[in-house]
Amino acid sequence: MKTNMGGMDRVVRLIIALVVVALYYFGVISGTLATVLLVLAGIFVLTSLVSFCPLYTLFGISTCKVKN
Repeated sequence: MKTNMGGMDRVVRLIIALVVVALYYFGVISGTLATVLLVLAGIFVLTSLVSFCPLYTLFGISTCKVKN
């Protein structure tokens, strides 16, 4: 796997995941919506930790800075 996520992209994904978890914890979201959002939050955390997003490779996107 080649890194294709930059630092800011990783931070934004982690913040979104934390917001979703907080919304679930405080009971703002529940049911099927909560389940779907928690799964997406888990995927966001996983992709942030490994700095690789499979969808980015499908669309040819890379937010990682190129080293000269």
